[in-house]
Amino acid sequence: MNLNSPLDKDNLRELRLACVKIADQAGLAILKVYNEDDLGIVTKDDDSPLTRADLASHKVIVAALEELTPDWPILSEESTGISTATRRKWQRYWLVDPLDGTKEFIKRNGEFTVNIALIDNGRPILGVVQVPVSNYCYSGSELEGAFLRSVEAVEKSIQVRLPPASPPIVVGSRSHASPRVKSYLENLGSHDLTSMGSSLKFCLVASGQADLYPRLGPTMEWDTGAAQAIVEAAGGKVMRTDNTPLDYNQRATLLNPEFLVIGDAAVNWAGFVPAGATHMETLEG
Repeated sequence: MNLNSPLDKDNLRELRLACVKIADQAGLAILKVYNEDDLGIVTKDDDSPLTRADLASHKVIVAALEELTPDWPILSEESTGISTATRRKWQRYWLVDPLDGTKEFIKRNGEFTVNIALIDNGRPILGVVQVPVSNYCYSGSELEGAFLRSVEAVEKSIQVRLPPASPPIVVGSRSHASPRVKSYLENLGSHDLTSMGSSLKFCLVASGQADLYPRLGPTMEWDTGAAQAIVEAAGGKVMRTDNTPLDYNQRATLLNPEFLVIGDAAVNWAGFVPAGATHMETLEG
C-alpha cells in the first residue's frame, strides 16, 4: 500500500489483522520478561519507569511494521527523538506504545497492554490493544467496526452501551487519580466507579462494560491513539472537554489535553467538567 493512497475497508482489515499478529508477538516478548525475577527497571528523564519488556516489545513492533509498510513513518514512545518539524509533515503514520501501563507491569497485576494505532490526517483510523496476560485483543477500524478476541480465539463484534447504565458506570485510572477527576465525579452525582490500568479503560467503554472515562490529567498521544480508534469504531467518542475531537500530531508537544471517553454522545458529559486550570494551562504558565 502506498503511503498516500486512500485506504478502503479491505485495506484496513488487512492492516488490522496484521497488527493483531504483530501485537501478539510483542505480547509474547513482554511475557518473557514478565515471568522473570529481574524486570530490568530503569527511570527515564521524565521520572517514568522503563523495563526490558518495553524495549523488547518496541523492537518487535518496529521491525514488523517496517516490513509491513516500509515507507510509513513510525512514532513510538521508545523512539521519540523526532523533531516537531519532521513529524508535522506526516499525513499518515504508525503510533505505538510498546507497553502501556508499565507501572501495572511492575506491580504484576496484568493490567498492561500493547498499543498500535494508524493515524491519518490527525485522526486515529485503526487501533489494536493487546493484553499479554490474558491474550485478549481489542481491535477496530473506522470502516469495519470494533472487535474483541477473547479466550476462545474468535473475534466478536463489540459496541458501546446505548443508553448508559443508571447510574452510569465510570472507569478511572488505577495509578493516576487526580483531584480534578474527583471534582468531576462529584459534579456527575450518582455513579458506579471501577478502576483499571492502561488503555484497558478505553476498552471497557468500547465493549459496553463502562459508560465513561474522564481523563483530566496528562497523557501522551501514544497512550491514547490505538484505544481511541477502537472506541470510535465501536460507536463511542473521545472528545476534548470543549466537545471537539481529540486529534493527533497537531501540536508542538505530544502531550494530550484533557479528554472524555464516552459511550453515549447524546449525554452532555462535558457539562460536569470542573472549573480551574488544566495540566496544559499550568504547563503553559
